[in-house]
Amino acid sequence: MKSAKSKLKPAQLLVEHSGLFLEKTLPGPVLDLACGEAHNSIFLALKGVKVISGDLSSEALERAGELAAECGAEISVWQVDLEPEGVNPLPEHAYGAILVFRYLHRPLIPCIKKALRKGGLLLYETFTAEQPRFGKPRNPDYLLQSGELGHMFADWEEIFYFEGIKENPTRAVAQIICRKPT
Repeated sequence: MKSAKSKLKPAQLLVEHSGLFLEKTLPGPVLDLACGEAHNSIFLALKGVKVISGDLSSEALERAGELAAECGAEISVWQVDLEPEGVNPLPEHAYGAILVFRYLHRPLIPCIKKALRKGGLLLYETFTAEQPRFGKPRNPDYLLQSGELGHMFADWEEIFYFEGIKENPTRAVAQIICRKPT
């Protein structure tokens, strides 16, 4: 029988750069946006990081809570609609870091910028317009154009940037890790 921790599948980008969350105190908790079953949240919580896992799906958040308990991790879950028209669903200046993986809602970008405290980290990875060659998503509303992610955060301190094809599974993505100016 598999151990609960062996069920965790955190994003490779987060695993490779998890030291950023441990080398100094973050200026607030980490928000894992559109977290699904919260594998990334649980991964960080097991390292002692305070994490809030936000998603619209109550079923996904319930599974996240169960998996966190199985792993011995403590996370806070927050059921939130990230796409209300004309409303910022995120509290301003509340988070020391925000994680976004496999999710794109362009009107939320200014809200993310406001939600991070000065000096806060952003880890963002989502699909680019090349993704339909490899599978879903195919809707251009959910696909970044070339250079778009970097442009969105051009005035922030860039720590890491990648745009291209990743393997296991094959996918077309843009990834950024950046810090909000102090």
